[in-house]
Amino acid sequence: MSKKLLLFAAACLILSSCGQKQNQAAVPSENNTSLEAAAPGTGPSANSDHLSETATEPSAEAGTEEQEPPSQAAEVETIPPLYHINKAYRVVPNEEGTETKVVLLTFDDGPKEQEMIDGLIDTLDKHQAKAIFFVNGYRVETHPELLKLIHERGQVIGNHSWDHIDLKKESESEARKQVEDVQAIVEDTIGERPRFFRPPFGSGNDQLHQIVEENNMIYMTWSNGSLDWDSKNKNKPEAVIQNVLEQLHAGSNILMHELPWTVEALDSLLTQLEEKGYSFVDPRTISEAPEQSE
Repeated sequence: MSKKLLLFAAACLILSSCGQKQNQAAVPSENNTSLEAAAPGTGPSANSDHLSETATEPSAEAGTEEQEPPSQAAEVETIPPLYHINKAYRVVPNEEGTETKVVLLTFDDGPKEQEMIDGLIDTLDKHQAKAIFFVNGYRVETHPELLKLIHERGQVIGNHSWDHIDLKKESESEARKQVEDVQAIVEDTIGERPRFFRPPFGSGNDQLHQIVEENNMIYMTWSNGSLDWDSKNKNKPEAVIQNVLEQLHAGSNILMHELPWTVEALDSLLTQLEEKGYSFVDPRTISEAPEQSE
């Protein structure tokens, strides 16, 4: 090969090598950090963070599990309002055609003891029944874990005043405090405010009705008393059952308490009510305050 050809080939090799180095220099390596990239909110690092968040965020069309909670919440809110409490504090249907042979189960003066609460709710679960547990504020303050237990086991909490005093005899400010302090402590404990109020001793007046209405609660006493609180029925579950059955009527609003003999009586009582054709109202289907009912 002539010297001219050798020199020409060598020149081509040199030019080719220089072009490759220039191209490599134009592409930044993973370890290169330019001054622009180092500035806050600019450069590859800022863009890569944004892209990373976008890439991991589920699209609206993906139908991922993250979309399920709103659907579940909507299901909870769709419980139909079927009943209300009338002026005689009986449970009555909102519309014709709704089952009338029903009873409402309620328990006052708790929460006291876990063993009794579990006993009552075990029986309610057995009969697929819900009840209102009307609680006193001073008891909730002492045993907030028991209020959580009732709530977590799917039962409904009601307001029974703070100290279980006769609110009819109290000033407006004291009666309001007795009611609203319970609303506050229940909400602080379980994240919900009671929707139902029962005055201690069934004693109230227009002033108390107004306070309860302002707190968006349904006011009720009862229409069927088990008399489980009466000393003559202490340790006599059969007497408790008999008292309820003697007063039984369609829409019975049954007053009971968190007491050992009531716990013992409950399974037989609910069984006998079912045998007579009665079913148990879910308190969440009760919608209207007595003042708004016919």
